[in-house]
Amino acid sequence: MSMLQEVFVPNIGDFKEVEVIEVLVADNEHVEPGQSLIVVETDKASMDIPAPSAGTIKSLKVAVGDKVSEGKLIAMLQVAQAAPSEVPEAATATPEASEASAQLIQAQAAEPAPSPVTSVVQPKVEAAPTTSGQLVFASPSVRKIARELNVSLAEIKGSGPRSRITKDDVQRYVREVMSGEFQAKGQKVAQASTGVGMPGLLPWPEVDFEKFGPVERRELSRIKKISGANLHRNWVMIPHVTNHEDADITELEQFRVQVNQGQDKAKAKITLLALLMKASVAALNKFPEFNSSLVGEEIVFKNYYHIGFAVDTPNGLVVPVVHDVDKKGVFAIAEEMSSLSIRAREGKLSGRDMQGGSFTISSLGGIGGTYFTPIINAPEVAILGVGKSSTRVVWNGKEGVPRLILPLSLSWDHRVIDGAAAGRFNAYLANMLADCRRLLL
Repeated sequence: MSMLQEVFVPNIGDFKEVEVIEVLVADNEHVEPGQSLIVVETDKASMDIPAPSAGTIKSLKVAVGDKVSEGKLIAMLQVAQAAPSEVPEAATATPEASEASAQLIQAQAAEPAPSPVTSVVQPKVEAAPTTSGQLVFASPSVRKIARELNVSLAEIKGSGPRSRITKDDVQRYVREVMSGEFQAKGQKVAQASTGVGMPGLLPWPEVDFEKFGPVERRELSRIKKISGANLHRNWVMIPHVTNHEDADITELEQFRVQVNQGQDKAKAKITLLALLMKASVAALNKFPEFNSSLVGEEIVFKNYYHIGFAVDTPNGLVVPVVHDVDKKGVFAIAEEMSSLSIRAREGKLSGRDMQGGSFTISSLGGIGGTYFTPIINAPEVAILGVGKSSTRVVWNGKEGVPRLILPLSLSWDHRVIDGAAAGRFNAYLANMLADCRRLLL
């Protein structure tokens, strides 16, 4: 015998109309007691709403983006019907969750709010079964850390009771990964480490800086801690090569200024970065290996063009993504970039805002500098660095004329791309930027 149980949002404190940012289950999926069903986000923390009892999800009543409060119906759960004396208190079909569930929610709400992160993750729920059928046990705070670090809890051996995964277990796993002590998708990865103990390298120097003068210590921001681990992995695991090119954007900049002068002041203006995105899509279409990813011994070519761009925030760099750039005009791209940049600086980017990138542009044009070596954003295989444009005198065969030159730096994965292809990509991109009419073709 079975019965349908209504699952409601339990007591989540004083929070009202909080946003659902993740739905962790689907219709007809079996869940265990305490397994997270959805994740909601307040201005202070993300909170998991757990299942009050074991059963099968018959119908979900919420979706990502919905606003919920205490007492909101989340799902209909089909549970095994027990004798009256055997029905646990947590199975009662009321808006109030069990005391244990309420305490879990309150504990999550008390956790400090995380800063925005650059990594996009696959959430792992408490007591969620792995592909082998084994359950993974971890607290909501530990699962949050794993999501932020893009770590699969199924790959970690827990040291707590019932093999529960602790924060130390996650940190140890990350250290092992950074030392090369893991296997990726069944393919053995050669051990590589830049840390202490690698044969042939001296240990990291330990210095008592206070001996030489006054110092000030500041903890790294959460974004820098997370992005630093990703950048370290990418730099160690990807054989980077960087090609540099100069693009003559004299006519392109004149076109941009003229178009913006005729625009409504209330609307977004065309930016050079928006034009760069359109030109990059043309180059990616011409040279599809730059719009791919290396998975084991296969190259995955992507038939979509989602371009990430680096945004400088008070807590560090984040990389929001403009999806389907090939299907959008430059005004729409500029407007979307402006909106994403604002949300990034306010720490309000959603998971989708940073997911799915196939190519990235990192622009320092607003700051200065010419050429640099941007680090590839795995699992992508290339990234375009853009410096500050400057006027130079260029010989046209008869005389020197002033031209506006934009420095480009293309970093690429040498396992997928060779130098000749990179040279052709840069040359093609520079030609597209030199004649803006090409963007219409």
